[in-house]
Amino acid sequence: MNQQTLIILAVMVALIAAIIAVIAAIRISMHRKRVQKLEQRRDDQVHYAFIINPSKPTAETTRGKIKEYCARKGLTEVMFIDTQLDKDGRACAQEALDKGADVVIAVGGDGTVRTVASALGGSGHAMGIIPIGTGNLFARNMGIPIDDIEAALTIAVSHGSHRVDVGRLRILDVPSEDHAHAFLIIAGVGFDAVMIDDTDPKLKKNVSWLAYFISGAKHLFTPKYRASITIEDADGDLLTHEDTEFRTFMAGNCGQIPVFSLMPDASFNDGLLDFEMIDTNGGLIGWANLFGDVVHQTITGKAAQSPLSTHSHIDQMQGVQAEVKLDKPVPAQVDGDMLPETQHILFTVDREALIVRVPLENENISATTQIPPIKAPITDATA
Repeated sequence: MNQQTLIILAVMVALIAAIIAVIAAIRISMHRKRVQKLEQRRDDQVHYAFIINPSKPTAETTRGKIKEYCARKGLTEVMFIDTQLDKDGRACAQEALDKGADVVIAVGGDGTVRTVASALGGSGHAMGIIPIGTGNLFARNMGIPIDDIEAALTIAVSHGSHRVDVGRLRILDVPSEDHAHAFLIIAGVGFDAVMIDDTDPKLKKNVSWLAYFISGAKHLFTPKYRASITIEDADGDLLTHEDTEFRTFMAGNCGQIPVFSLMPDASFNDGLLDFEMIDTNGGLIGWANLFGDVVHQTITGKAAQSPLSTHSHIDQMQGVQAEVKLDKPVPAQVDGDMLPETQHILFTVDREALIVRVPLENENISATTQIPPIKAPITDATA
């Protein structure tokens, strides 16, 4: 290796080091600004329950940080309840309420948040979120920092909340299903569920949400699904799609995922679900067209297909419920959690049933994904 090459390598290393240093400095500055703004929020000295998913790699470290934070803030009424294989977030949250918790805080990914919300919806008790999962899609949509535990904690234990709709998916043809499954982001049947079910957990830990795309590539040419779908709109009118084919059918409460917008019109507090039926044809051309459609609506912020699409179709509707009758059992998912295969599903929505502690709009603490503005913060004692 000659001297000129060594000089070039040294310059490159120096540039990389400088870039890393600048990024670190920016992050430190942003963290300090967040803390300064959040410290202005009024602490809520009530009884807190932290529901922790211990399977997350950072669970124990996060538990320690929570204990240190609560001790520093003088929060003495604190309990910790861990999820288990036979005890999900829903059961843990119900236990917390039975033990007198005023605010229940989900510490985990979207699955933990979803199941905790399932118990809290309609209870009048507020939910906080400490995101330590891979996707953290609901936290992103609500503007809760996903890379700053202390900021998320400050939001969770201080006043400033918002009412959020809770979607429900009820499986009607499985006798053992005794309750509707809550979802806060997106639930669906078909390709999306198959993609999620086949995602490698190890790959998901390594590359986060990108693992879903790798799984999806393996199922691009699976057979389509067929169903009769009846949607009830806000006025009570019914729209029926008889014996229709599709790749996937989804119901959304929030439409933003990392980088892309699946449902630009979705609002988490309008009392409506956004239903999306997706189909493609022409093999890879169809899937390429579909990707173009998603990029188009992400850029425009409107639920409309790209004018260049010829082999894909996205049918988007809003309503208060949808009944889906399939010709055969298919996989179903809620916020990334798999459910038993089903032929008969009912999607409904509970308007503003959940109180979630969030950054206030004027704090400008948004996550990496752009979100709709948060309106009318709640400031009552338990919110």
